[in-house]
Amino acid sequence: MAAPEGIRRGRAVWPIVLMVWFGALGDVLLARGARQAAGAGWRGGSAAAVVLAHWLTNRSLWLGVASLIVFFLCYLLALSRADYSYVTPASASSYVVVTLLGWMLLGEVVTRVRWLGVLVICAGVWLVTRTAACTTGGSRQ
Repeated sequence: MAAPEGIRRGRAVWPIVLMVWFGALGDVLLARGARQAAGAGWRGGSAAAVVLAHWLTNRSLWLGVASLIVFFLCYLLALSRADYSYVTPASASSYVVVTLLGWMLLGEVVTRVRWLGVLVICAGVWLVTRTAACTTGGSRQ
């Protein structure tokens, strides 16, 4: 017997929330690390070795990779609990988190048009989350 819809949706919510935060954090940390590496210069020859060494020793890059590994594990967990057509659109709320973190941590300028785009995405996420998390009856719990 399949679990009631409210229970299935509840079991999918936390992995999606964690996906959103760890995915956004990982992306922002990778951006920070890549910008730091770009400051080391990339002009070929031994400079390429310097940039590569910087990438391999950059804390932001490694924290970003670790965050994206956690994101991936949460993504797998969410997919085991809900439909792909629910999980992926619902996780699009990460665009809000990425925009906020880019503004707060990277000092990016976020224009009104960009914020409007984020709001449109939020409306789509809200619509998707109003539907059933799992439409395939059987084996998922």
